[in-house]
Amino acid sequence: MAIKIYEYAGCSTCKKALKYLDAKKKKYEKVGIVEQPPTVSELKTMLGYLKASGKTFKNLFNTSGEQYRALKIGDRIKAGMTEQEGIALLSKNGKLIKRPFLLTAKGGATGFQAETWDELV
Repeated sequence: MAIKIYEYAGCSTCKKALKYLDAKKKKYEKVGIVEQPPTVSELKTMLGYLKASGKTFKNLFNTSGEQYRALKIGDRIKAGMTEQEGIALLSKNGKLIKRPFLLTAKGGATGFQAETWDELV
């Protein structure tokens, strides 16, 4: 698998991540997360990586986003939203996903931390 990064053009963290990849001279596929959210399969793959590091499906969500608050996702999670329901929702609404969303042959990560990305790219 090549490096695939789901990003949002207006996101400063996404811009940092792309500059990081460019500085490392890495080839990558850039996908607009709003126009084309990750598939259910990609979200499940990412969830597997998150669980391996002790996180849960809640970590897939962009908790600081307007839509997260408007749709009261935090309350819905507390009320018992299942992983399956969360993944279905995320696959249809890229603004709800924590970004950038990176998938590589070595693993995946949400958000940008150079130390983590060093291991993946």
